[in-house]
Amino acid sequence: MRLRSVFARNLRLLRQATSLSQEQLADLAGLDRNYVGKLEREENSPTVDTMEVLALALQVDVEILIRRSIPRRA
Repeated sequence: MRLRSVFARNLRLLRQATSLSQEQLADLAGLDRNYVGKLEREENSPTVDTMEVLALALQVDVEILIRRSIPRRA
C-alpha cells in the first residue's frame, strides 16, 4: 500500500473514531475542510507540517498517521 493511501486511511479512521467531521477537524487543525477531504480521498499529499497539525488536532503521535497497521486509539 502506498504511503499516501496509508495516511488517507489512518486520517479517516482516526477522525471517525473521535466523532469529528471533516469540518471540525479542519477547524482544530487550522486547515480548509476541502483540503482535509482531498487528503482523505488521496487527491493531495500532506506536508510534514500538515501531518503535525493534524496529529495535534487528533491528539495522537504523528507516527500513527503513517503506520501501516490499523491505528488504535488509546
